[in-house]
Parts: sequence; structure tokens; C-alpha cells
Amino acid sequence: MKNKPFFLAAALLLFVGLFAFTSFENKNAEAEKEVKELILKSYVNGAFNALNPDAMRSGFHPDFAIFSADGENIRKYPIATWADGVEKRKNDPEFDPAANKWEHKFASVDVTGGSAAVKIELFHEGKHVYTDYLSLLKFDSGWKIVAKVYHKH
Repeated sequence: MKNKPFFLAAALLLFVGLFAFTSFENKNAEAEKEVKELILKSYVNGAFNALNPDAMRSGFHPDFAIFSADGENIRKYPIATWADGVEKRKNDPEFDPAANKWEHKFASVDVTGGSAAVKIELFHEGKHVYTDYLSLLKFDSGWKIVAKVYHKH
């Protein structure tokens, strides 16, 4: 009986810890869901399948850029230029939307507080074309894609 207060305190700490962990996991799962939905709308469908520049502009931060290596320099491709190119491509009379079908696979989604890193793989006609690494931040207005680096297969 001398150990009863110790066991009660230990049980209480375990209960509080489990509750806090479950609460954190639920918040993280919700954030992961929000991030995936944004990427599907603004990236997979906006930039690839639906060619929707308005969806791109709403889901990407205005300072977004695709970063790639150019020798020892970094090349930046801004969202405004990319979205304008998507719009031009969609409006091209020779563009065939039926041939523009991309599949995707979320290889990883890692959310910590208001930042996220997503690895997504894109496939066209059954071939693995891109592995993209997207960085996101949560602003007052919600999640935005802020940067991309990639590998073309």
C-alpha cells in the first residue's frame, strides 16, 4: 500500500502522455491531409493533368520557384512564368488533353508544425518521369507550396 500514490501518479502521467500524443497525431494527420489535397489541386492537377493556372496561382506562394543546378549556379524558375506557360500550353490548338494524363504517388509527406516536405513521384504513360521534392509553409491563409527541386528520370 505504500506504493499506491506512486502507481497512481505514474498511471496519471501515462494517461496524460497518451492523450497528448494522440492529440498531436490527430493534428499531424489533419495537416498531412491538407497538404496532400493542396498538392493534388494545385500541383498534380493544376500544373499537369488539368493544366489549371488559376489553381497553381492559388496553391503556390508568389515567391515560389523551381530550383535546379546549372553548373555551379542555381537556376530559378518562378511560379508566374510556369503558370503563364501552362496557360499558353492549354490554349494551344494542337494540345491534346487526352494525352496529358499523369499518375502520381506520394512517396513521403513529412509535416512538422507549419512546415512540410513532400516527395512525390510522377508517371506518364506508365513511365516514371519525375521525382519532385516540394517544400510547403503554412501561412495565415493556409498551406502554400514555396519551393521545388526535382530529378527527371
